[in-house]
Amino acid sequence: MDFYDRLSPFYHLIYQDWEGSIERQAAQLWGVMEREWGGDVKRVLDVACGIGTQSLGLAGLGLVVKGADVSAGAVARAKREAAVRGLAIAFEVGDMRTAYEQHGGGFDVVLAADNAIPHLLSDAEILGALGQMYRCLRPGGGCVITMRDYDGAERGRGLVKPYGTREVDGVRYLVWQVWDFEGDIYTVSMYFVRDEGEEGDVTTEVMRTKYYALSPNRLVSLMVEAGFGEVKRLDDVYFQPVVVGTRVGDGSLAS
Repeated sequence: MDFYDRLSPFYHLIYQDWEGSIERQAAQLWGVMEREWGGDVKRVLDVACGIGTQSLGLAGLGLVVKGADVSAGAVARAKREAAVRGLAIAFEVGDMRTAYEQHGGGFDVVLAADNAIPHLLSDAEILGALGQMYRCLRPGGGCVITMRDYDGAERGRGLVKPYGTREVDGVRYLVWQVWDFEGDIYTVSMYFVRDEGEEGDVTTEVMRTKYYALSPNRLVSLMVEAGFGEVKRLDDVYFQPVVVGTRVGDGSLAS
């Protein structure tokens, strides 16, 4: 995906403290996994790993993590970040819509974090991906999805979402998004202004992608339709709403 290929060198700037976020998010996600499926969770498949924000932290906690993403640029950076940290994570380019065909089954947990699911722009696409994720799980294994809470989101055009400024090695970055809605689909324009100071250059990077403003409660319904049991929405356990479900039975409802 061109958006994330271009975003990958800058992605950490979305966070005030990316390193701290890696550790904090891993602890929060592990807390969810442990409460829902017990302490025997070992093998995690991250089907939308990006540059590794969640995968790196979970591997740092001792879990065996496999990560995949549609963006080759993001995967390349994730591999570099893992190497720097001495973490053995199997990262590869892959699409959550074909997760089972690529990765097979037997995972304890399948993870799709940081609003990745709404990149799929219809219920049908999401349902197909959920079926693939279901099949990747061992019986009794769980799925963890984190996403924005679109139920209370403002709709319109030209909606500015500021992230603030970042200082890295004497360079200032200004970071913000602009959202433009057309029905339930909206375009995100992501802006990074790099300011090298009075004697330096000022450059701007702009990249765009689309999202489906899916209600977390609608995702719950789609997960049930895909065959998951014990599906529920969890609030106040992560910086986004979390939806979890468990593989039950023989998976005959999953597609």
